[in-house]
Amino acid sequence: MSNAINPQARSDHKQMVFKLVVIVAVMFGFGYAMVPMYRAICAALGINVLSLAEREVPGTASRAKPNTQVDLSRTITIEFDANARGPWSFKPEIRSLEVHPGQLNTVIYEFRNDQPRAMSAQAIPSYAPKQSTAHFNKLECFCFNEYTLQPGESKRWPVVFVIDPKLPRDVKTITLSYTFFEVGGKVPAAPAGQLGGRT
Repeated sequence: MSNAINPQARSDHKQMVFKLVVIVAVMFGFGYAMVPMYRAICAALGINVLSLAEREVPGTASRAKPNTQVDLSRTITIEFDANARGPWSFKPEIRSLEVHPGQLNTVIYEFRNDQPRAMSAQAIPSYAPKQSTAHFNKLECFCFNEYTLQPGESKRWPVVFVIDPKLPRDVKTITLSYTFFEVGGKVPAAPAGQLGGRT
């Protein structure tokens, strides 16, 4: 009995090995090309765009880049004021803050409903001097919404803001004032027991 391999079988084995090598090479190439293809498709469609940090060269240390928009050459004094039209407490945690134009800042306002009933209220901001209005950019503010507070309920609300570096240089102080008032017609009447009615 001969141990010689049939030439046809040898040819079939070579073709099979060649096909497997080609399949492995294609799979490796596809896996390697998926990331650049994904990025190109996302960039073309404008979806899931990678952040700048993810676009940095691999192997380099990621470091925080300074905000080049902050104007360190000058300081603005921001004064905080609160006016409450009604029997409740409303005030800022601090009365003033020194900031640089372009710097991100946060201040907290405190509110407490001292009434024996629920109330809906909203705050309206105003600015002095008037020319600072267009340069006071609020990113987060309780004045964007109306709130309902239960009797005795307290809240602490942030105001996150940036002063535009284009603020005229002669403006050294800005006063941010809020007037907090009850929104009429949206609060239920006080319970009958609190109106002096008989139980």
